[in-house]
Order: sequence, then C-alpha cells, then structure tokens
Amino acid sequence: MDVMGDKATLLDTGRFVQPPDRDETGDGEAVDEARTRLAAQAGDVEAMSVLGAMLLRRGDLDGAEPLLRAATAEGDRAAANNLGVLLHQRGYTDDAAGWWRIAAVAGSAAAAHALGRYHREHGDEPAAEYWLRQSAEQGHALGAYALADLLEHRGDTAAEQWMRSAAERGHREAAYRLARALDRQTQREDEHGTDNGVDAPSAGGEAEQWYRQAAARGHQRAALQLGAILERRGELKEAGRWYLTSAKDGEARAACALGFLLRDAGDTESAAVWWLRAAQDGDGNAANALGALHAERGETQTAERWYRAAMDAGDVNGAYNLGLLCAEQARTAQAEQWYRRAAYAGHREAANALAVLLLQGGDATGAEPWFSKAAEAGSVDAAFNLGILFAGRGEEGVALPWYERAAAAGHTEAALQVGIARLRDGDEREAERHLRCAAGGGSAEAAYRLASVLDARRPPAPAHELGEQVHEKTECEEWYERAASQGHRRAQVRVGMLAAARGDVVEAARWYRSAAEAGSRNGAFNLGLLLAREGSEPEAAVWWARAADAGHGRAALRLALVYARRGELAEGQRWADRAVTLGPGEVSERAARLRDALRQELTA
Repeated sequence: MDVMGDKATLLDTGRFVQPPDRDETGDGEAVDEARTRLAAQAGDVEAMSVLGAMLLRRGDLDGAEPLLRAATAEGDRAAANNLGVLLHQRGYTDDAAGWWRIAAVAGSAAAAHALGRYHREHGDEPAAEYWLRQSAEQGHALGAYALADLLEHRGDTAAEQWMRSAAERGHREAAYRLARALDRQTQREDEHGTDNGVDAPSAGGEAEQWYRQAAARGHQRAALQLGAILERRGELKEAGRWYLTSAKDGEARAACALGFLLRDAGDTESAAVWWLRAAQDGDGNAANALGALHAERGETQTAERWYRAAMDAGDVNGAYNLGLLCAEQARTAQAEQWYRRAAYAGHREAANALAVLLLQGGDATGAEPWFSKAAEAGSVDAAFNLGILFAGRGEEGVALPWYERAAAAGHTEAALQVGIARLRDGDEREAERHLRCAAGGGSAEAAYRLASVLDARRPPAPAHELGEQVHEKTECEEWYERAASQGHRRAQVRVGMLAAARGDVVEAARWYRSAAEAGSRNGAFNLGLLLAREGSEPEAAVWWARAADAGHGRAALRLALVYARRGELAEGQRWADRAVTLGPGEVSERAARLRDALRQELTA
C-alpha cells in the first residue's frame, strides 16, 4: 500500500489527515476511533498506524505497541517513528534509535530529527549534524531549530540561517533566539558605529518582529522583551499588555516591569500587587521595589524585610538599600556593614556611599580607596568626591582629572570646578565651555561665573542720545538673572546694578533687597544708596547699619556722615572708628579725617 508519511507523528505537530466534515465533538472523536479500530482489526496498515498514534498520545503504551509494531513490519515509516517514541518513553533509547533510523532512511523528517537529537545527547556530533540536516532540509521546524542550536554551539555562522528557517515555520523558541541574536548584532553595530552606507532593514526592527511572533505564540520571555522595546519607544499601553501577558504566564521579570509601569502611571497599589507576585517568585528587583515602597511609607521594618529578600535572591542592591535605610535611621555601624557587603560584591554606588561614611567619620585614608574603586567602576559621584578629597588636601593637580572625568559624564558641580580651574589657569575658552555645561545643568554659581566672563568681554556701553531706546539685554545679563533667580546673592547685586544703570530703579531695588535680606552686605549698601537718592535716608541708614555690621567699610562711613549731619557727633565718631577699622585704604583715610574732625567738635 502507499505510505502515508508522518501524519501520526508525535514529535511533529500531531496533525492528522481528517475528512473536511469531521465532527469536532467528543462523540465524533469516539466514532472516528471506533472506525479506525475496525479497520485496523481488518488488517488496514494505515489504520493500525493511526490507532497506535492515538493510543500513544493518550498514554496507553501497552495498547499502542503491538499496533505500531504491526504497521512498522508492513513498512509504515510513521509507525516506525512512533514506535521509537514509545520505546524512548519506556527507557529503551538504543532500541528507539534503531526504529528512528529505519523511519529516517525511509524519509521521515521527524524521525531524522529524533535520531539527530539522540546522537547529540550521546556526544556523536557528526552523526547528529547529518540527521538534523536531513530533517531540516525537508522543512521540519524542530529539525531546523535543533540543527541551528548545534551549529550555534560550535560558533558556526550558518546557525542563523537555520534558526531563521525554524522561526519562519512557526517555531517560537527559534523566533525568540533569532530576535536575541539580532538584538546583539544591533548592539555591536551601535558600539562600533557600523554603517556600510546601504539602506537595509534595521536589525533592531526585525528583532521586534520576531519577538512579536514568538510572543503571539505564548513565549514568556519574548513577550517580556517586546514589552521592554515598546516601553523604550514610549508605547506604554501596548508595552503593559505584553508585560501582563508574560506576567500571567509566570515570568517574574515581566511582573516586576509591569509594576514599575503602573507605579509611573500613579497606581502604586496595583504596582505593589505585581511586585509582590514577582518577589515571591524570586525576583530581587521587585523585592527592592517593595522595600522602597514601604520605606517611603515609613514602614521601615517591612522595608528591611524586603531588602533582605532581595539580597537573598542574589540582588546586591538589597544590601545597598539596607545600608541607605540604616544611614537614614542614624544606625551608622549597620549602614557601614551593609555598604561594605555590597561594595565587596562590586556595587559601585555602595562603595561611594561607604567612602562618604568613612570620610564623615574622619577616616579619609580609609575612604580614598573606596572612592577610587567606585570611580574606576564608573561612579560619577565617586569621581567628583575624589576631586573634593584631593582638593581639600591642596592637591589641585590630582583633583582636576577626577573633576574632568565626572564633568564629562554630566556632573554639574564637577563641570563648575573644572571651569574654575581653567579660569585660574587662564584658559578662558575651556573655562567658558565647562561653565556653560554647569550653568545649563542648574548651577547658580556657574551661571554667575559665566556671566562674569562674558561681562568682562563687553565693550563699554555707548552713551545714548535723548529719545534713543536702550539696547536689549545681553547674554551675560541673562545668565546673571538666571543665577539671581536661583538665589545667588552676588548675581542679585549685579542684576540690581545693571537695572540701575538702565534707570529702572524699581527693578534695581527689588534685586538689592533680595540680596540684602539673604545676608549680602553689598546688596544692603547698594539698597541704602538707592533709597538715599530717592529721599528715604532713614530707611537707607537701616540698611547701611546692616551692611556695616557685616563688615562693609563704606556703609560705616556713610553712617558716620549721616550722624554727623544730624549733629549726633558721638554716634558719628563711633561709626567713623568702625570705618577706619574696616577699610579699604581710601575709606580708612576719609573716615580718619572725619573722626578727627568730630573729636575736635566734641572737645571744643
């Protein structure tokens, strides 16, 4: 009779040739089985093979074996393949391989796949490759995947071709692994800047397609990866759907990622549910997230329990977070213990935190190697802290490279320190570049210093004719204002001076007052000058007194003159004495002459 092929193969997809009007109900299946059994009893080889496969699938090995042996004896290769499966299930692997060989030689792709797997498990890779290739070349998805896996293990570039072949035939693990390989290729190209100038489909885009195919077929990790791609692209709703699909299938990392997505959307309660599920499945990141959530609520004991769970799950962040928690509670000894544990495990921020703790305790010698270890591992804060450490010792030359390293990574205060160092060295161009970076990052001091650099370059302002409009604000004025709006007192004074120069007395007074109230003696002095010119000398004297008490010599001289004019000679003499002491030289000379004159008046 004609051989029906592999229609009853269990190692394939389990497809059978069925009549188009077959009843899909259980009764229909029972009727089909009864008909097949009658045909088998009548000696129909095909029926014996199909009935044997049915029983084998059901787990009735005793009932299936005689039918499969009988069909195999008549040359049915599907029966030979399934007989091999049955014997393999009974533990007779060598006997199974013998039947698989018979079926494979007869052209069974499924048997060739099974035989190839058998040889690989027994260490015979040449035989394994031969039979797996036979299976793959016949279009068998499992054979293509197994061949790709074998070749990939050897580092053979042909692995991708067969992995793609298996994926195209619907093998979900092959689709996932192909996507991962394409992802790695994209990362390598990004790292090395590969660009051959030829328009081609993006490997990253193709990877997404394969992740999507595998995920649609129920692959948990593919759904997780697809969710991550969509999240990075900002497609949060669809990302959440794939995370949810993966999480429901038991992928702890997807449950954790879904928790973060929900937290960012403001739903911390639902986030906690998924983090709990992931943490209970051993996800350390989720346990850390739960710890942080409880710490924010002030539930420190629960937070500590979850941080410990994260640590037990192998997540070194658990020890680091325990250190942070103890530090916040002023449990310094315990904080040091946890920081040290995480630092020894390679946690760079823990190494930096440990060094800070040691430095605060006065152990600069012990702190330095931990700062160095953290900085070398890529901690930007540690590089900056090393700069501070060396600068504090007066080793500016050693400090500068660490400041530069931190500045190159975007550390605002480090960029400011580099800018100051370059100004000190006379390299104004480099100084400006770093000051711009720091000012753009929000440093008020950098904004002020940048404005000062630009201010020094400005040509003298031309005298304006009557009726001429004053020029618009320059860039240096804008930087002064940015620093002033952040509370920088010297910048506030400078903005006030620029406003006064434009004739904007109200704006000038506003900025002078802000600086003076924040403790600026120059701001208080200038505010006094402005008020005096506007005829408010009593209020001006109040601000000059504040400035003089803070050590402003000119303010003390102004007060001495005010009291002298009022006839309060003793008070005038007292402020004149104060001005002589405070200086500067010119002020001291004028104050000394005034003091002597007042003394003569008092003794006359």
